[in-house]
Amino acid sequence: MATLTATAPRLATVSKPGLWLAAYSLWLREIVRFYRQKARVVGVIASPLIFWLVLGSGFAHSFRASPDAGSGHYLGYFFPGSIAMIVLFTAIFSMMSLIQDRNEGFLLSVLAAPVGRSAIVLGKVLGGATLAAIQGIIFLVFAPLVGVHLNLASVALSALVIVMISFELTALGFAVAWPMDSTQAFHAIVNIILLPLWMLSGALFPAGGASGWLRMLMRLNPLSYGVDALRNALFPAVASDFRLSTNLIVTLGFCALTFAASWAIVKRRTNKPAA
Repeated sequence: MATLTATAPRLATVSKPGLWLAAYSLWLREIVRFYRQKARVVGVIASPLIFWLVLGSGFAHSFRASPDAGSGHYLGYFFPGSIAMIVLFTAIFSMMSLIQDRNEGFLLSVLAAPVGRSAIVLGKVLGGATLAAIQGIIFLVFAPLVGVHLNLASVALSALVIVMISFELTALGFAVAWPMDSTQAFHAIVNIILLPLWMLSGALFPAGGASGWLRMLMRLNPLSYGVDALRNALFPAVASDFRLSTNLIVTLGFCALTFAASWAIVKRRTNKPAA
């Protein structure tokens, strides 16, 4: 009897999954679920592509003479913003599944499992970020249409920036979605926070042509540095708002900040004592 009592804690310790195994399981679930929904895959690519072609063609004459317009027209200027839009849409839909998991009971079972809360954050955020990064990198195939001559260095730098933007937006979406109980509430917050974050990132118009207060908001927007870094990678000969090193440092810092915020929100809500 004493032997069974002594070995019970040891067996429980051995059977407890580690951080990376639990995070990998949640990551894989996000990947498989996304690519099983064919309409979702098509919508993520088609929507930004339509926006890029329609807006780019409509504003082409207005931006033709602008030195900030990448290859000399609005299609070139808007191209990095379109990639950021793909990443944003993918992050939004990926984190919307967090609310569905809660309503369907899956999240409750994960919270009851003997895994750390950090595994939940890591698995969900990495899953959404992976999907967003893949979609954004695939969109690079349209770069030659705006006069971008891709080489190994530009592709590698663009991919790195896309991964960083994907991680920060997915982690931010996680922090927003975790306290939500309905997709309607999540959509409301998205319209107030995430979409304006993209619109004021330099994706639609350069900060130099904006009014003073709007220019200040764009300078304070962390996503502006990620979009500008992507523009650095695709159009290295065009003057940008910030240095590439500054863009990468700020983007990396925002990645760490959003992930830390997601982890803190999960710990705070799951550790809250029951009434």
